[in-house]
Amino acid sequence: MSERRAARLAAEAAEAATKPNGRKRKRPFLVALVATLGSLVAIAAVIAVVASVFIGGLARSYDAGGDVIEDPFPTGSRPAPSDGSQNILLIGSDSRSDGNPDGDHRELDIGGRSDTLMLAHVPADRKAVHLMSIMRDSWVDVPGHGKAKINAAYSWGGVPLTVQTVEQLLDVRIDHVAEIDFRGFTGMTDALGGVTVHSARAFTAQGHSYTAGANRLDGDAALAFVRERHSFADADFTRVRNQQAFMRGILEGVMSTGTITNPGRIQDFVTATSGYLSVDEGLTFPTLVGLGWSLRDVRPSDLTTFTMPTAGTGTAPDGQSIVTVNTLAVQSLSQALRSDDVPGWLQDNPQ
Repeated sequence: MSERRAARLAAEAAEAATKPNGRKRKRPFLVALVATLGSLVAIAAVIAVVASVFIGGLARSYDAGGDVIEDPFPTGSRPAPSDGSQNILLIGSDSRSDGNPDGDHRELDIGGRSDTLMLAHVPADRKAVHLMSIMRDSWVDVPGHGKAKINAAYSWGGVPLTVQTVEQLLDVRIDHVAEIDFRGFTGMTDALGGVTVHSARAFTAQGHSYTAGANRLDGDAALAFVRERHSFADADFTRVRNQQAFMRGILEGVMSTGTITNPGRIQDFVTATSGYLSVDEGLTFPTLVGLGWSLRDVRPSDLTTFTMPTAGTGTAPDGQSIVTVNTLAVQSLSQALRSDDVPGWLQDNPQ
């Protein structure tokens, strides 16, 4: 082929690759790429709208169902705020009150009992959650009332006095408070389609039978599981371990694929929970979403459960059966909470 013919063919090819106005034609793969990206953007926009509607619905369910605790924190001097970590006090109250925590069967001042106290410590690195049970019969100083069982604080002064008592006991600041009636445990469980709990022993309670090991529970069975103590020689000690097992079961249920991929189940869970939930005004839905997002890498295996150190049981001067607090161990625990080193403390103080 002559050089002149080769040059002419090259010129014709260049002309064929241009539009009449002289601009280069879009290559087919670029056209396809732009079309694909446009489709993805459109799909993402639809997903964003659906997600915003769904999350908005969750927020409305949470806000409409739950109550705000008025003035949940004590006035006056309080421990200093932590640097990045969060301490959330969980109060399980029981409206079946037929007597106060002191055992004299007089009516309660506010009509309920603080049957469960748990402190959720969320470390600053958000790589775990540490859930500590506080025995309800722990013999402690209740501000303004002297020595008493810790759940007496709730009957005498509600949430504010309970927070003040726990802050004084542990010398750490409580950042948020969530109170749930035990009846809410039934709704939470059923909304998840049941929960699996692990029991250290076989027992029966309120018509339900539990085996040693894994038990799949519906709402009624779960409520009986967390309430029961008469079946155990150590009473409340096993009871709090069962409550910890239930909380682990709830976490596993919430994080299971069957829940996180099921918007209806999530909606049911939020609705069932919020109906029996009261929180401080700072624990808003956006706050919970932010906290949940910061804990997105946490798995059920990252949940540590333990009980505030005790020194056995005893009898109070007025004849009540009480749980004695291990003062030295609690002091070291307090330091671990403030320094955000609960794993180190647990290693030195195995449960």
